[in-house]
Amino acid sequence: MKSYLIKNAKIIDSAKIFFGDIFIKNKRIEKILPSISNIKENFIEINAENKTVIPGVIDDHVHFREPGLTHKGNINSESKAALAGGVTSIMEMPNTKPQTTTITELNNKFDLASKQSYCNYSFYLGATDTNLDELKKINSSETCGVKIFLGSSTGNMLIDNVEILSKIFSNISLLKAVHAEKDEIINSNLEKIKKQFGEDIPIKYHSKIRSEEACFASSEFAINLAKKFNSRLHILHLSTEKEVELLDNQTPLKEKLITAEACVHHLWFDENDYDKYGTRIKWNPAIKNKKDKDALLQAVINNKIDVIATDHAPHTIEEKQNSYLKAPSGGPLIQHSLTAMLELYSQGKISLEKIVEKMCHSPADIFNINNRGYLKEGYWADLVIIDTNLPWIVKKENILYKCAWSPFENTKFNSKVTHTFINGNLAFENEKFNNFTPGMKLKFNRKNY
Repeated sequence: MKSYLIKNAKIIDSAKIFFGDIFIKNKRIEKILPSISNIKENFIEINAENKTVIPGVIDDHVHFREPGLTHKGNINSESKAALAGGVTSIMEMPNTKPQTTTITELNNKFDLASKQSYCNYSFYLGATDTNLDELKKINSSETCGVKIFLGSSTGNMLIDNVEILSKIFSNISLLKAVHAEKDEIINSNLEKIKKQFGEDIPIKYHSKIRSEEACFASSEFAINLAKKFNSRLHILHLSTEKEVELLDNQTPLKEKLITAEACVHHLWFDENDYDKYGTRIKWNPAIKNKKDKDALLQAVINNKIDVIATDHAPHTIEEKQNSYLKAPSGGPLIQHSLTAMLELYSQGKISLEKIVEKMCHSPADIFNINNRGYLKEGYWADLVIIDTNLPWIVKKENILYKCAWSPFENTKFNSKVTHTFINGNLAFENEKFNNFTPGMKLKFNRKNY
């Protein structure tokens, strides 16, 4: 295992910006000091002058499509794209084929990832109407959480039975990550729009069908259920200002029982973009209006929202180019999530420290990840070197997703990931990948579980 000395870096960690050197040895961060010299062993030196070093990004919400949907993406292709974007750890969702709703299928995914994943990894076990006994078997030290679909989306894993949900919330102490949209409201809205347009519904009505009311009602229900059973809840991909009103920013993060996530697409796009991008920006929950977008970013800044993630969910461009009712929801984002947030920084909308907090520190804290998410001596050496003054344009030829397209195509970003270390291995350097070394299974320090 090679050792590395990163010199003259601008380092961001724990809400501080400072300058110094980082020495990486035996897969871990050995030293962080204002200056490191007199190292007696062999090492490779990287001059990071005029560059910024942050912890590797942890994305708690991805769909890598394996097994069963690998024409869209797979663990190898999507984790490779992630690494190029500075993402070193991922948590992947259960709506694959077969669905990850048994311990056997969960272990099959771990086995696949151990051979193919460029990133560190964990997987959610999906909840169903009938698998409470499987949920009780979860090893909480290596499984990130339970995924519950309170609204229908890709894979149709909806649970809307209150009695079953109550049993899950009362019996399972592990973090429960929920997709919160209320189907009754969505279906009612869809029927009204169909009466006006028939089957030829314009994409701009997506946010009216999967509406603010549908999101709020479901998020409120989930929060009330969590409070009733004093249970751990994580609300995924918030999309409305109204939902933010349900959240708390007074309790310290490590003491919160109810946490929330915003996704990059809800912080970047709004419904004015439907005319330009069409079904390429069709997500569930839907992208809403500019007021919602601005409120979500403010909630990230004021700590009502705890995590920034992607909901990376590739589909082929042929699938996405269908009419509104036939086009699937979701899109590829993970290669460009960090650079998109850095673009918001360059626009003066968010600080570098807050980006690091929400994309690196908070996921590690919320999920109790062992020795990751921070630049600390003794931690695994997952870190990213960024040039915040290196403009580039997203083009088809530099997109690494298996689906080979991005909603950011032809977007100019002013910051670029130049190096990504994972477990002390310099895996990505100046647009090139070094010898493939699989990532590691994430470990979780959960004494309370």
